[in-house]
Amino acid sequence: MLLLVGALAVGGGAVVLYPKWRSGSAAHGPADLTVRYRTDAPATGAVAKPWLEVINNSKKTVALSDVALRYYFSADDASAYGSNCVQTALGCSNITAKIGMLTGSGPTSGHYLQIGFTAAAGSLEPGKTSQGIGLQLFRLDHKELNQANDLSFDAKSTHYAPSERVAAYLGGKHVWGDVPSGSDAAAGQGPLAVTAPAAAAPPAGVMFDDFSYTGPDDPALASNGWLVRTGQGGPGIKDTWSAAGISFPAAEGTAKAGQSLQLQVTSDGTAKGTRQSELQTSKPYFFTGTLAARVYFSDKPTSGRNGDHINESFFAISPDHTSAQYSELDYEYMPNGGWGAPGPRLDTTSWRNSTKGDRVTKAQKDKLEGWHTLMITAVNGSVTYSMDGRELFTSDSKYFPRERMGIHFSAWLVDLPFQGPRTWDMRVDWLYYQAEKAVPTAEVEKAVKGFSTNGTAYVNTVPLPKS
Repeated sequence: MLLLVGALAVGGGAVVLYPKWRSGSAAHGPADLTVRYRTDAPATGAVAKPWLEVINNSKKTVALSDVALRYYFSADDASAYGSNCVQTALGCSNITAKIGMLTGSGPTSGHYLQIGFTAAAGSLEPGKTSQGIGLQLFRLDHKELNQANDLSFDAKSTHYAPSERVAAYLGGKHVWGDVPSGSDAAAGQGPLAVTAPAAAAPPAGVMFDDFSYTGPDDPALASNGWLVRTGQGGPGIKDTWSAAGISFPAAEGTAKAGQSLQLQVTSDGTAKGTRQSELQTSKPYFFTGTLAARVYFSDKPTSGRNGDHINESFFAISPDHTSAQYSELDYEYMPNGGWGAPGPRLDTTSWRNSTKGDRVTKAQKDKLEGWHTLMITAVNGSVTYSMDGRELFTSDSKYFPRERMGIHFSAWLVDLPFQGPRTWDMRVDWLYYQAEKAVPTAEVEKAVKGFSTNGTAYVNTVPLPKS
């Protein structure tokens, strides 16, 4: 391969020179893979939307787990970036994504989005295609990005066409596209070295999400089975549920790097001026097994006067409150108390009937501001609630789940005790569910770390009953 100097035209007629390696040209024989590309987004906007397709040109069947793609871009204002998968026939659970950086490369290509595939993605026979893989790339500060000078972006490619601006690797070998010079900052090697092992197939009966989304209107949020609550109903201040309080900021504090789900409650002390937040699964995924989440509880408002009876909750609940098989399992943290009971308190409650108040509950009377790993383990006829590996409460078989439940995160106000503006923030770093099995806290955290290391942002292999 020869080191060439190429020219890339960018917005405004300017030309940027960058060094690159060319592979798969006629001089080196036909490429084993072809990458086709199109874009759904203009050069400037909130989100880059590359669509990629891999075609097997070789005479051998290719395991997709041996394939890696690199999409090169420049990081505006040195911002951190995130990505997600929106749509693919392979299943977004089988797509991995990592953001990397090259040192010593040109200004148009200092970063890359590397796309990989798990073992469950399958293989491509000769001449076959992966079909389109819809991706999103965005700044974690959610400011507008400018793709005009990004090496892999092409504003004219609104329909699929082969693109050598996106590199492809097969078994770690560079087989398609142009790659910039420089060294991979993470591996300390040249950009041709893609040596990370392929991710294993996601385990059966697992749901995982690290909340890598652009906002409440992100199409990936809906395609991954989440619903932002808006409009009517309780609890708390009725009919005040709003998508405005749902966001996905960069993770802070003791949470891992990346993003988190933020549920914000705002109020001026009136029902009209109150906004509550809830994110829930659109289908009843949870029945028995281990449900866990890394949650940040707030003891005081982000701004404004303290004293609200705020409820910060993580729970599973039947879709129909009047169901004969009604089931509900709750964590509710109230730093200032509520319903006539003083705070701080964390209520763990198992319900059998919501209309008759048939439940068992136990309160933990501790200040809990900060990050905590909350777990609900429902196996062998009992439900155990634990926090940071410490058991808090166990309910017996009478209150064991009798039907599938949706998974909810919610922040709301019990009442409005005073006037004046204030804002409360609750955060969630990740969600993990293993159906039918009891999983210790250490094993849950190990699994979550493994997903993060592999670049897996979302997994759902939980089977739903046929309707």
